[in-house]
Amino acid sequence: MVRIVDNAFVVNAIIERTKTGARVLVSGRAPTGDRAVRDSTKIDLSDYLPHLVNRVGAILAEQFGQETLAPHALSIAMWRALAVLAANGRQRQIDLADLTSIDASTLSRIVTRLVHLGLVTRTRSKSSNREVIVALSANGDALVARLIPFARVIEADASAGLSSEELAVVKRCLRRMYANMQKRPAAVAPRPKRLAG
Repeated sequence: MVRIVDNAFVVNAIIERTKTGARVLVSGRAPTGDRAVRDSTKIDLSDYLPHLVNRVGAILAEQFGQETLAPHALSIAMWRALAVLAANGRQRQIDLADLTSIDASTLSRIVTRLVHLGLVTRTRSKSSNREVIVALSANGDALVARLIPFARVIEADASAGLSSEELAVVKRCLRRMYANMQKRPAAVAPRPKRLAG
């Protein structure tokens, strides 16, 4: 088992489970070596990394969205755009798409909505007429400042019981996994056949 930090039991459990078989078939052939699958016909979702990550993300988004964002007519995607602009300043819209992991066409609609809410401004770049620059408005800046404490509370609630070292390891591992998936060639696996019935 790979130990990242002695107290990082959560991450070590994830790594150990991944090494012992929590991989799925993506290419139509079974992985080999440390990617081997014990039983390629079954997955225990309670021990399957993509499900665990999605489950945590879904409940965080649901609770933060309902408790904090909905009263301001904001979605999680809108919040991500506002948070990135607050942390990084004005951005080209294409860079904002990358920083928020929102595809460009969806982000364009989100920015339009935020402009209508008076929370951001959108202007043409002075260096290129094809580039759009998005920035927080004064109202947007004030709203983000009011919402950040709530975002910190939900992060603290989610990470209760983890030491600061464990939390740092979890975040580092999640960043690594994201980078791994960005580098991964698109799987061109045959789609599973639909069962009759």
